[in-house]
Amino acid sequence: MARRAMSKHGPVRRNRQLNPQRSDKSDRRSHDKAGRRPSVIVRFGAYFTRHLQMMLYSLGKISATPFSSIMTISVIGIALALPAGLYVVLDNLQGISSQWQTTAQVSLFLKKELDRGETERLIEQLRSKPEISDVTYISPDEALAEFRRISGFGDALNTLDHNPLPPVLVVHPAIGQGNAAAVSRLVDELRTLPAVDIAELDMGWIKRFFAIMAIGKRIVFVLGALLALAVLLIIGNTIRLGLQNRRDEIEIMKLIGATDAFIRRPFLYSGIWYGFFGGIVGWLIVHGSLWIVRAPVSQLAILYESQYVLSGMNMASSLALLAISSLLGLFGSRFTVGRHLKEVEPV
Repeated sequence: MARRAMSKHGPVRRNRQLNPQRSDKSDRRSHDKAGRRPSVIVRFGAYFTRHLQMMLYSLGKISATPFSSIMTISVIGIALALPAGLYVVLDNLQGISSQWQTTAQVSLFLKKELDRGETERLIEQLRSKPEISDVTYISPDEALAEFRRISGFGDALNTLDHNPLPPVLVVHPAIGQGNAAAVSRLVDELRTLPAVDIAELDMGWIKRFFAIMAIGKRIVFVLGALLALAVLLIIGNTIRLGLQNRRDEIEIMKLIGATDAFIRRPFLYSGIWYGFFGGIVGWLIVHGSLWIVRAPVSQLAILYESQYVLSGMNMASSLALLAISSLLGLFGSRFTVGRHLKEVEPV
């Protein structure tokens, strides 16, 4: 054995002694080939391939049990559709209210002793203010004719000796949404004008409406948080059942050296799939409901001489719904797997 070993290593040692530079280069080249790490592109490709395989594998596991998967996804979709539907309703009401607020008007009842010249100068003074977009003049005769047409008391008005109505200026404030306080300050300023007898602004109902809208937004936020927690629990319970059904498989994988990250990965993708498909179902429920009520809303708008049409979820809100639902699925599965995977240990 010693001779065989000597004969085996002897030529190599002699070759190194005869040509040491060549032997060092060959050893260094073989060492580089054996110890060289793969490039970043290769590692990233392998990482992406593993995740893609796990993604498709988890999707196959979900499709293997279609009935239970459809039931779970439907429950998630209904839970997501409730806050999303309320958000769409509030968004439509907010669009209507913005139109109401931009049509807010201030009626200035002028003193009767003003002549036409003083009224014209007052109109020019008001139009020069940046807080006012336009001013409309209504003469006493025009006001009486409009009152006669609206009230229906034409015969009674014919008995009057003179026109009791004063000239009126209709002021259109240049306001944006949410500037009711600025309009109130403008009204207080207009009341101090010497030529103005009474300044009226009927915005009490608009303020009450915006207060109700603020309450509605809080309700949507609270309801959305509660239903998001419900989605987390639904997905977490589904993943927990999957862990229990595959307990023996997980024990065998741990025996052959699989890490917790490797075992956890398909369950995380399953949670993401449940959340993503649940978001799609919720989106379909919201838009299906809008399609059902769109025709009656359009008929009601026609009765009020309006061209208003219900708007659904735009691209940004739709993507946000899918992203939130997928994240809820990821967090629910991550919490459940992290908690219960430690309990599964090979005996």
